[in-house]
Amino acid sequence: MTIRLLPQNLINQIAAGEVVERPASALKELMENAIDAGAGKIDITMIDGGKTYFSVKDDGKGMTPDELELAVERHATSKLPDEDLFNINFLGFRGEALPSIASVAKLKITSRTADSTEAWCISVNGGQKEAVKPAAFGKGTLVEVNDLFYATPARLKFLKAPQTEMGYAKEIVNRLAMAYPKIAFSLTDGKRTVLNYSKTDNLLTRVAQVIGKEFDKNAVPVDADYNGMKIYGFVGLPTYLRATSTEQYLFVNGRFVKDKVLMGAVRGAFQGLIGHGNEGYPVLALFLHVPNSEVDVNVHPAKTEVRFKDSASVRGLLVGSIRRALTENSAKTSTTIGDIALAKSAPSILPKRQHSTEPSYITQMPQMSQPIMAMDVYSVKKDMPSFNIAEKPVQPVVQTTPPAIEKQIVKPQTDFPPLGFAKAQLHETYIVSQTLDSIIITDQHAAHERLTYEKMMATVGTNPKTQLLLIPEIIDLNQSEVDVLTTWKDELAKMGLVMDAFGYDSIAVREIPAILDKTDIKALIQDLADTLKEFGDTIVLQDKIKDICARMACHGSIRSGRKLTIEEMNALLRQMEECGTSGQCIHGRPTYIELKLNDIERLFGRK
Repeated sequence: MTIRLLPQNLINQIAAGEVVERPASALKELMENAIDAGAGKIDITMIDGGKTYFSVKDDGKGMTPDELELAVERHATSKLPDEDLFNINFLGFRGEALPSIASVAKLKITSRTADSTEAWCISVNGGQKEAVKPAAFGKGTLVEVNDLFYATPARLKFLKAPQTEMGYAKEIVNRLAMAYPKIAFSLTDGKRTVLNYSKTDNLLTRVAQVIGKEFDKNAVPVDADYNGMKIYGFVGLPTYLRATSTEQYLFVNGRFVKDKVLMGAVRGAFQGLIGHGNEGYPVLALFLHVPNSEVDVNVHPAKTEVRFKDSASVRGLLVGSIRRALTENSAKTSTTIGDIALAKSAPSILPKRQHSTEPSYITQMPQMSQPIMAMDVYSVKKDMPSFNIAEKPVQPVVQTTPPAIEKQIVKPQTDFPPLGFAKAQLHETYIVSQTLDSIIITDQHAAHERLTYEKMMATVGTNPKTQLLLIPEIIDLNQSEVDVLTTWKDELAKMGLVMDAFGYDSIAVREIPAILDKTDIKALIQDLADTLKEFGDTIVLQDKIKDICARMACHGSIRSGRKLTIEEMNALLRQMEECGTSGQCIHGRPTYIELKLNDIERLFGRK
């Protein structure tokens, strides 16, 4: 076959195949044009999921008749003032959207500028352009698309059901609404309003409108800048997770993107805060602004991918800012944890008490192993001694005679620390504490595990305190496990774990981190060997060290079933308040739940 030039309409249809995948992708292009035109309000209508009709109406600056004539030509744009493709300050800049849509559908554009007394319109049907005509319309622009893909009917077969296509459209509107909170957006299906966002100056308000109202209470702000780059937005707490990553919104210079560098940075920032596998995905909305010269937004027709000139700096800024935001919100956990607990609770219907000669259950209750007491003074100190495990179990207090009841005036306590004062330990696992308006239940193992992990990470590479074993602990392993541990022995020594090979199938442990006193050394070494074998060479050294510390912290923390005194419980709570990530354990599970008194009273019908 000989080489030939393609006709212009076929060229437009090929371009449409890249830009107009479905109604939602065409909608995205039209909405971006409206935003670039300075719109303060954008109204969208989608009928039959956009297959038969959709429109975008804005109150932007509008177009003159001459501009309407050029707008439907390929590569005609007002958004590139010069030939510099790296100096792009608008969302739409290719000049392909309108002619591409017009080549596969029936397109009509009506527009009027603010200083004009008359509106104008132009129609393009399947690539055939008509003359510009006068029209009746207010300030701004209305773009209407009828019978999408009527000129290429084979494309219609690839579209989904109308409700599915509407779902894709909602995603587009939500993303742009999140990035531009000062613009009002509405989406209707011709019969009812599907989305309606009023303009706001509060970014969190708009983000919560899109993600869900609970996000407002479970998000922490991110705000940082470095070397001309700036990042801001909100990340959900590590205990506020979703089953998929669909609620992760990342924007670069106002564009929603799906970028491997950014997604990898998010995973790195949450490492050690959420578990692996099916634990869930963090929720976030982050906005990154970088100089135009530092990012290429022209690497994908749909502009959903970008390429950074210095991806390492971008990743570092993202990881550092997210981590700092989570750390600064000390001892905070998701409010939905308590809601879930309350939702699963229901008032029990107790059977009627049968008359019996047996003594009542109340008189048979044993004495508590520890007296209930409250600390008189609340003071959080940076140099508070570490929480230590007592070597001997606390002996129960037995009262032979009940104490005399004296009349006294008790003033209600109003000065409570964030996690309250410990009142009791239940099932030798959960610490119950009281604040001014809530009850808090803390998982002692999960909480201490987090504290131990943070202390270990803080000492990596700084000659941490170690405990010399008078007699080295000899651990029998297989040869592959010995090999991997000896390969890593220098890095493990930096964390305070000193060991050597002892023959071909054993390890001699000579020192352990002082913080891991009372740990099961054999179980720890076996777990570390399994972990290091699993790593291979798939992740970087720093990530491996984090996982090693996580394993060691798990073994070095107090276990369920350990009796604690009131003083020990309060010491643990105070240290949690000083730790910026104590709201969740190293596996991503909550360390405590908070039940508000009002909610508990509603359960009992008191309110």
